[in-house]
This record gives sequence, C-alpha cells and structure tokens, in this order.
Amino acid sequence: MSPTLELNAGGMRLGLLPDLGGSIAFWHNEAGMEFLRPVSDSHLVAQHGRAVAGYPLVPFSNRVAGDHFRFEGVDYHLAPSFAGEDCAIHGNGWQRRWRIALLSDSSATLALDHTPSSGVSAGQWPFSYRAQLRYDLHEAGLSIGILLENTDTRDQPVGMGFHPYFPRHSGLKLGFTASSVWTNGPDHLPLLRIPADGDWSFARMRDVGPGPIDNCYAGWSGSAFLRWPRAGYALTLEGSPELSHLVLFTPPGQPYIGLEPVSNMNDGFNRTTIADSGVRVLAPGQVMEGHIRMTVARC
Repeated sequence: MSPTLELNAGGMRLGLLPDLGGSIAFWHNEAGMEFLRPVSDSHLVAQHGRAVAGYPLVPFSNRVAGDHFRFEGVDYHLAPSFAGEDCAIHGNGWQRRWRIALLSDSSATLALDHTPSSGVSAGQWPFSYRAQLRYDLHEAGLSIGILLENTDTRDQPVGMGFHPYFPRHSGLKLGFTASSVWTNGPDHLPLLRIPADGDWSFARMRDVGPGPIDNCYAGWSGSAFLRWPRAGYALTLEGSPELSHLVLFTPPGQPYIGLEPVSNMNDGFNRTTIADSGVRVLAPGQVMEGHIRMTVARC
C-alpha cells in the first residue's frame, strides 16, 4: 500500500499518494466534513483497487477511441487502461509514481518524467514529457497547479485536467454554465453537440438527479458551485482559461459525483477538425499549464 503524505492548514487535512499517480487520498476538515470522497474504481486497473479522492489527467483527459490516434501522418496505438472498454483513458500520469520535488506543511510539488523507451511506459504514451503537480492547502480551500512540458524532439498533442470525486450527500446541489454539451454514443464517445439547455442545464443550481450523466460540456465559464445544505457547506470550483471543458459524471446509486475541469474534449485526438477541441500541440520545449482552485465556505 502506498504511503500517504499529509498536508495541514488550519483545520484542513489533505492526504496525497505520490506513488499512486500523484492522487489525493482524502480532503476533510477537523469537523469531519469530507470535501472530496475516496472512491475505488475497478475499471482503473493501475490503481489496484485503492480508493482515491482525485487524480491528475496528463497528458490528456478522458477516452482515446480504440486506443488509437493519428498525428502528423503517423498512427499511434496506446495500451488499454480502462477495463471493460477498448480505450485508453485519462493519460498515464495516474498510472505512474511521482517523486516529491518540494514539500512544506501545507504545500507539495510532485514531478514525473515520462520517456517511452521501454517496458510498460512505452505503450502508455509515445512522446516524452515532464509534468509537475502542485497542491497548496489553505484554511479555506485547495489550489492545484498542473504543468506539462514537451521534452521530446518532436511536436506532440496534449491535454490536461483533474478528476475530483465530490460526496453526494446532504442534498447536494450543483450549478455551472456552459454553452454546449456532447451527447454520447453507445461507446461512451462524443456523438452530437447540442446546446446545454433543458435537462442538460445547471445554470440554476439544482440536484444532479438520479439519471446517469457521463458527458463533456464545452464553453464552460470556468466556475462551478456545489452546496451541501444539510451539512452547511458550499464549495466553489474554478478552472483557469486553459481548462475550457467540464466533464460531469453522475453514476446512479453511487455516493459521489465526478466534476472534472479539463482542457480537451473527450476523444479530442481523433476530433482534429473541431476548432475548440482543446487539444494543444506543443513543440519541443514548450509548456502548458492549468490551474484549479476549490474554495470552501459555510452556508
């Protein structure tokens, strides 16, 4: 079992798992309120059944259809990483051990160098990159910074994001605005882009509802709001402009939801004709950054 690194700030406690994908193990306050919910997902085989409350998405978010994409005339095939589906998912940062680069009582910077030279890493991602992940815990919240540098000799397509799990109790309400949403086909991949209206709209804060949602919203405003009225807490989730998509995941009957600020749309590497797919092409030495802030308040 990977050891847990603990950060403290006032009454806040944050557990980190550098050896398990740089993941968050827990985040709660001294009163026992969980702001992130640890979840064990058997589909994510590289997590070995360990419950995590959030993890980084580098060098892309969500699915790559058929474990395959074509870039600059070359076909690339990725090792499948999501049990039960023919797809690679969420990059490979969550599958790797990160090293501790900097550490204080309330802050940790983790680092990862990926080179596809041999072994398991060769099938995870075909380009070299360096990633940094910084967690800053505050009395009123948590900030997360993600940096991705192309250390290869070739251009490479990239994306990034973060996958937090929020507890689904105490009458959880959710609100955010986005211009559109991608519906899914039977393969869980984008099918049609429609306005984020009607049942798809969370412009007015409401219950997430009992139905399953696992969809990517585009044109996200960069802010989302969660409220647990019976527990008396609210949380504001903010993403930097690079993170212009938001994935909402509401599995029926489960005590959590996923609300993921990400840069690229689902299967973006295979949707190159979509102008706002969010996929960036980094030349050697170029860097991409994304920042997330979660602020907690009593309500």
